[in-house]
Amino acid sequence: MIDTENLTRKFGNITAVENLTLHVNEGEVFGFLGPNGAGKTTTVRMLCCLISKTSGKARIGDFTIDNEADCLKIRKMVGLLPENVGLYDSLSAYRNLDFYGELYEVPNDKRRENIERILRLLGIWERRGDAVGTFSKGTKQKIAIARALIHDPQVLFLDEPTANLDPEASKTVRDFILELKKEKRTIFLNTHNLDEAERLCDRIAILKTRLIVVDSPKNLERGIQPKTIVHLEKVNRAVMTAVKKLPTVKNIRTTGNKMILDVDDPEKENPKIVRAVVTAGGNIKFVTELRSTLEDVYLKLIKEAEER
Repeated sequence: MIDTENLTRKFGNITAVENLTLHVNEGEVFGFLGPNGAGKTTTVRMLCCLISKTSGKARIGDFTIDNEADCLKIRKMVGLLPENVGLYDSLSAYRNLDFYGELYEVPNDKRRENIERILRLLGIWERRGDAVGTFSKGTKQKIAIARALIHDPQVLFLDEPTANLDPEASKTVRDFILELKKEKRTIFLNTHNLDEAERLCDRIAILKTRLIVVDSPKNLERGIQPKTIVHLEKVNRAVMTAVKKLPTVKNIRTTGNKMILDVDDPEKENPKIVRAVVTAGGNIKFVTELRSTLEDVYLKLIKEAEER
């Protein structure tokens, strides 16, 4: 659905996005992660035909961002939640959405149906007649999400969709995104919320001007060595010697009465480790597994990119 090849954008001497090549599948929730200034919003603005590229190629569906006629078609087939909501404070929630629906040439009956359906799903239908200027930041964010969906876009670009939302509202938005996924919409999600990306995304790209990696959250988490921690009454030489003989244990460190072991598959190897420790006379209190999180992987990859 979305394809880029060496997509680049420069602002004077500053390169915001450099040689970005990626593919986003139809119906996929695709996460785009990176620190501030990494080029995430610039990429979205290029893909939505809001700014021009410096070089490279990009297309959404059958349309390219190079062609002026195609750009008009792309703008009709995508929905965008930008960083700043950009709503009309003096107009009601309903009138804001009705206005944008008219701009997208959505027929009257369909427009009314879409507005009610979306506002009900987001829990703000009862306040449809209130001026947007009276709403909290979180409620304005919900209305901006509704605006991005008013014309039933095939592709949805969400830039920090749960920013400024309280935990309950954030959950409402996340559940809403999952409902949209069931409708086979393609969702391109810019976020700093790693937990949110892990919950929602089929695949994740990490960007720092250049693309660092693209993979599923689970595969990314496997990128850091898992560890088994054996908590003992006492760590002694016999126990250490027994564990060192296990070929699948790559590294052993001790701290107090704990042994920290690097193993590729803790679920498979932990029983062997326990048997070796007990056979050597060790008294085990309990065994825990320490797996890397998406945050661990993200911070590691960003740090490595900064050091290059």
